[in-house]
Amino acid sequence: MKTVPVIVGEVLFDCFEDGNRVLGGAPFNVAWNLQAFGAAPLFISRVGDDASGRRIRDTMQQWGMNEAGLQLDCTHPTGTVKVTLREGEPDFEIVADQAYDFIQDCAIPPFDAALIYHGSLGLRRPEAKAALESLKISHPAPVFLDVNLRPPWWQAEEVKQMLDGSTWVKLNANEVKALSEGRGDLRSSAENLLQNHALELIIVTRGSRGAFALNQHGDYETVVPQDEISVVDTVGAGDAFASVCILGLLRQWDLKTLLFRAHSFASALVGRQGATVLDPGFYQQQLKRWKV
Repeated sequence: MKTVPVIVGEVLFDCFEDGNRVLGGAPFNVAWNLQAFGAAPLFISRVGDDASGRRIRDTMQQWGMNEAGLQLDCTHPTGTVKVTLREGEPDFEIVADQAYDFIQDCAIPPFDAALIYHGSLGLRRPEAKAALESLKISHPAPVFLDVNLRPPWWQAEEVKQMLDGSTWVKLNANEVKALSEGRGDLRSSAENLLQNHALELIIVTRGSRGAFALNQHGDYETVVPQDEISVVDTVGAGDAFASVCILGLLRQWDLKTLLFRAHSFASALVGRQGATVLDPGFYQQQLKRWKV
């Protein structure tokens, strides 16, 4: 059985004010990008028995993604999120009780995990939490946690428990401050999270100011934009960043290379609307630039 990155969590449609509907959800976006980069992930989620769910399955097939982990829910609808852009930053209205909230561990296909990725939003229901915990017990693997603090769908203590069960974590500057309760500067707060939760690596994104990373060995790397970035919208930028971080961990890139390439890909993505790109050439261009 081939060892694959396993991506667990929500798939949904981002619904914009202009009527445009873009396929998304942080875990789906990460799986989509990893597929385009040749990492062949197993994406585990759940969709409704509706037109949106069928569109997701069809789109995954067209992109060459493994759909064995996409469950069908005959009770709950495929997920949707209303996206409003306020001064260039997305504001999300996330609908409750969607199909992805009810992932079942008994419907997960056999696999051999190179790593397990999940976010925090997809664990807002006890059913999804139980499915992930069962998966982690039956398939021990390092865990990449992508923190997404979306009010009102998070509690600090629950997120900290997720940190305790993770190997690597990505989060943004505001999320670091929220989880460290605002004590100390950003770097020292990140260092405290790294140490308090026995993490191997913590990656902090800072929007237009770039990103930095710290590991358990005390290494510190930072990346800042070298040129002015043309921004259409920032939906999916963090997911783009996370996907390249995962690719780098799978391929054992050094920390500086991983951070630079993750930032360059996220910078390219914000020049397009939405979080997924249908053009394979967009990804090939990145690989060519990285000489991968």
